[in-house]
Amino acid sequence: MILEQIQKENDIQKISPKDYDLLASEIRSFLIEKISETGGHLGSNLGAVELTMALHLVLHMPEDKIIWDVGHQAYTHKLLTGRRDGFDSLRKYGGMSGFPKRKESNCDAFDTGHSSTSISAGLGLVKARDLLGQKHTVVSVIGDGSLTGGMAYEALNNASRMGSNFIIVLNDNNMSISENIGGVSQYLNGIRTSAKYLDLKDSIYYGLLDMPRFGQKVVKKIQNVKNGLKQLVIPGMFFEDMGVTYLGPVDGHDIKALTKVLKEAKKVKNAVVVHVMTKKGKGYEPAEKHPARFHGAEPFEVETGVPKNSKEKANYTDVFATVMNKMAEKEDKLVAITAAMPDGTGLKRFKNRYPDRFFDVGIAEEHAVTFAAGLAAGGLKPVVAVYSSFLQRAYDQILHDVCIQNLPVIFAIDRAGLVGSDGETHQGIFDLSYLSSIPNMHIMAPKNKWELADMMAFALDFGCPIAIRYPRGVAYDKLKEQREPVIYGKSELLYKGGKVALLAVGSMVKTALEVREMLKREGIDATVVNARFIKPVDTEIIETLIKEHDLFVTMEENVLSGGYGEKVLSYLTMEHPHKRVINIALPDTYIEHGNVEILKKETGIDAQSVFERIQREKQRL
Repeated sequence: MILEQIQKENDIQKISPKDYDLLASEIRSFLIEKISETGGHLGSNLGAVELTMALHLVLHMPEDKIIWDVGHQAYTHKLLTGRRDGFDSLRKYGGMSGFPKRKESNCDAFDTGHSSTSISAGLGLVKARDLLGQKHTVVSVIGDGSLTGGMAYEALNNASRMGSNFIIVLNDNNMSISENIGGVSQYLNGIRTSAKYLDLKDSIYYGLLDMPRFGQKVVKKIQNVKNGLKQLVIPGMFFEDMGVTYLGPVDGHDIKALTKVLKEAKKVKNAVVVHVMTKKGKGYEPAEKHPARFHGAEPFEVETGVPKNSKEKANYTDVFATVMNKMAEKEDKLVAITAAMPDGTGLKRFKNRYPDRFFDVGIAEEHAVTFAAGLAAGGLKPVVAVYSSFLQRAYDQILHDVCIQNLPVIFAIDRAGLVGSDGETHQGIFDLSYLSSIPNMHIMAPKNKWELADMMAFALDFGCPIAIRYPRGVAYDKLKEQREPVIYGKSELLYKGGKVALLAVGSMVKTALEVREMLKREGIDATVVNARFIKPVDTEIIETLIKEHDLFVTMEENVLSGGYGEKVLSYLTMEHPHKRVINIALPDTYIEHGNVEILKKETGIDAQSVFERIQREKQRL
């Protein structure tokens, strides 16, 4: 087995070229086998096998640097740098990350997890190299989907002024997570299909050679002009017009062609784009046919690609999808915006049913929010559906473009709280903190799937900026009978008891009910409040509980700093300083990857941990 010869970085350079195709096949088989057990990003990794091999054949690790945009395509890189054994614990708590991590290997040059950052980071590494008088090669690998993000163009603008070698590999598979959108996609499609570029180049080349007397001189002259021939036949020359050398396109599954063009790129004395065309999911038919499904795959059966754990109950994303379609039937001003995530956010059905009212802006969260502000200013009712960790990128636009104008934009924030296996870059644990700091913003969190539907209906008629945050996973389907109307700024009293009041936000209501049952066995009948609104905080319900309760326990799946618990604590400290408060929240740190239930226990927000903290206060009750 060729793969077994790869024990550490640069071992691939000892492999015979005649075995490259076999090694690529073994890598794909290995990834399919391992990811079928652990879950992970399969399609993007299968598509980047030969590209990664070529990079490792041309570069020398760890002296040379590769920055992977997003980083979910770096599994082959991990294999080629001696981390094969880590795949048994891929994305598990305490195990190997699914993304590049500098603390994991010195062959990982930069931590990534979000899109469109690699060119900026690469520029920084290049400038540091030059200022320190070093000579190594820096390569940023960016996908065509990531190239729809505005930050990539800010970096390209600066790269055009780079006076030393910097390689940007454009991994073009015409597929980010969902279908690519907009002018960039159309431009790249134009290159793929334009005038059969390679054939045309050859016909020009050989035609000139056949010219009597001067043919060879003309060819040599053209070859001395940087990319001159390409400028004759590629429409637009977008990168060249920006001042960045363009090489390609090249077959991203041809190792010989890849190594040749990368070696050429290393000779260029400025920033150079190497345009590589790949197929997402290559070598595994289910992933080739359904690339979106295998972007972030759950464990699956290798033979069929079918998930091992089929969904039995609706998740919050499913509920949101249903609600959006029902509301759109009644409200023709309702429109939906997503940033390259129609499947992940649940808007695919809305897109199919109301194509004129659906907008996918590509991987451009900042634009999505200001675009939504414009739609609202124009008289529509926009819903921005986005993952919590991705919304962070649009903080300035929320503050300046939506909230200063008090525009009625609804933020449907999916994956709020702990999301698990994707780790630090994807945990949605900061939204309550950063959103609640913004004037005119209002924030809700549903306790179950029915309340999500009610909150969406409330938000549609609210007329001001409002966010609804809900977690990943199966939607809580208890407490259906307790469905009081959503009233602005009001919490919901679920169970009235005494001594201990549990004030829970969204997903933590379920945990609060479990804690209540534990306390009952200890003779304590705790009150449970569904906070509903994080901003504004319902201080009236706190006042109604003051006389009969000595201990207030706030519970949220957000970091402590700036969260709901701090607001309750501040109020009680000012108004009722003799009352004790326990804030159950996530620590103010970055939380690594792992099973969500394990992470809850490790961070002290599971029911048993909350019960034990209350028990330590018991003697004072």
